[in-house]
Amino acid sequence: MEFITLTEENIEREHLCCAIGDKKHNAGVNDKRNWLKKRIPEGHVFRKLDVRGKVFIEYAPLEKAWIPVTGQNFLYIYCLWVSGSYKGKGYGKALLQSCIDEAKTQHKSGICILSSKKKKPFLSDKKFMMKYGFQVVDTISNEYELLALSFDGTHPQFMPNAKKQSIPGKELTIYFSNQCPFVTNCVEQVYNYCESNRIPLNLIEIDSMEKAKQVPCIFNNWAVFYNGNFETVQLLNEGSVKKLIQSKR
Repeated sequence: MEFITLTEENIEREHLCCAIGDKKHNAGVNDKRNWLKKRIPEGHVFRKLDVRGKVFIEYAPLEKAWIPVTGQNFLYIYCLWVSGSYKGKGYGKALLQSCIDEAKTQHKSGICILSSKKKKPFLSDKKFMMKYGFQVVDTISNEYELLALSFDGTHPQFMPNAKKQSIPGKELTIYFSNQCPFVTNCVEQVYNYCESNRIPLNLIEIDSMEKAKQVPCIFNNWAVFYNGNFETVQLLNEGSVKKLIQSKR
């Protein structure tokens, strides 16, 4: 297993495997690459298998992570993804273990990750994480869960604002950041659909860690509200936003 960790020196020549080979996400890949360039000096890690595939882990110091979670001396895993023919070969375990080893080397208090009571798209598999000692340390709406592997008995928790799960406005509202390369195209599709169908839309770009910590809901890089209520962290395209709007009428 040969893994590559992105650095300020190699980030321009290495592919970002989460959106590999799909031209409609080229703009999003560039946005993600620019976002990463600023995060790497903060301790952000993007580590991938040296193949043309989606096999990677991405994490950062919790204090610098763009998510509404608070805690001291933890690492936060944004994404752990092994897809297609690479599944079942131990790559996920190896990537997670590399994060655990690094956390211990840095004398961290532990590692945390966003998950859910039942498996949801774009969230980590709770059952997989619990095999390696992760436990539920906080919840939102008895649905979304913060998992943590603690080395010293301390635990992170959701920010109080993350548990609001509601906003004053009734229009379709989406909080997003460029942390994910799929986001740029999703924003474009949602915008075009709402514009064509005269659906009020409020797009809120999260462009700083401080803003991310204050998002009024669960958030990894995308969060959707409609009629003032939190709906999902699942990325939307033209088809799925149409389905969401119609289901609420």
